[in-house]
Amino acid sequence: MIGVLIFPNFQLLDAAGPISVFEIGARFSGTDPAIKVMAVTPGPVRSSSSVEMLARGLRPSGAITTLVIAGGEGVRTAAACPKTLAFVRGLARRGVRVASVCSGAYVLAEAGLLDGRRATTHWQRTGHFVKAYPDVKLEADRIYVRDGDIWTSAGITAGIDLALAMVAEDYGDEIAQKTARQLVLYHRRSGGQSQFSSLLELKAPTGRFGPLLAWARENLDAPLTVEDMAEWAGMSSRHFTRAFIAETGTTPSKAVERLRIEVARQRVQSSSEAIERVAEITGFRDPERMRRAFIRAFGQPPQSLRRAARAS
Repeated sequence: MIGVLIFPNFQLLDAAGPISVFEIGARFSGTDPAIKVMAVTPGPVRSSSSVEMLARGLRPSGAITTLVIAGGEGVRTAAACPKTLAFVRGLARRGVRVASVCSGAYVLAEAGLLDGRRATTHWQRTGHFVKAYPDVKLEADRIYVRDGDIWTSAGITAGIDLALAMVAEDYGDEIAQKTARQLVLYHRRSGGQSQFSSLLELKAPTGRFGPLLAWARENLDAPLTVEDMAEWAGMSSRHFTRAFIAETGTTPSKAVERLRIEVARQRVQSSSEAIERVAEITGFRDPERMRRAFIRAFGQPPQSLRRAARAS
């Protein structure tokens, strides 16, 4: 049975998206959907959109094999609720597969289930999350992350990607593919959430380091070392690195790589430039280095992205 944990002011799609995936996946597998919406206080629970879901209480149930925790505006209150945290910890101790969607990762972190583990959350929460939970190995650019029986996903629709991966684990890849087709979705979405994050909307970056990142974007063919960036910002390298991580949730080096990846992706998909030339212009220098970066970020090499762009 799938349990979906919600709370007042939860994000509706965080719950409804995975529910739809689990429902359709179960039907394709020839089984009846077994999904239960749960909350601390049973009854109608109002989402941030004012649309309500009817929830059952948090009674221990041996039938639950997967728990998915929604995110949303009310997550801070949920993450501070002793009853919620005890319930989540109890299921995890039993070996139940526990997952979060978007900012639902705060509930897992407060329950202590993410300490020393890899995890992700919505890009907009990255900076605060890193400071609040330094023991979590946050992978800010991932759509979803699995570390043992603990799963976390990025912002909102990423819960659908996570649920599809769970359907694949439960029923096989073929059922997951059928489910994705039924929902008119990518079976496996390429790329990380940096494609959608404000850090990489660097045509018009904002924040303390916005001008620096704009300068870096215009000079991707330069080395752009931490020392170069610190000098541009008028700071010592050590102080600059600490300040940059605190504001953006990532290191200067990773930010530069993401910039290079995004600009390279745009050129690969929208032009007929040689891959070697794109690697040179965007500062990767070596096409093989760019290929490895693309696989980390998008799950496929530049040539595959180009072919997909031309086909569409």
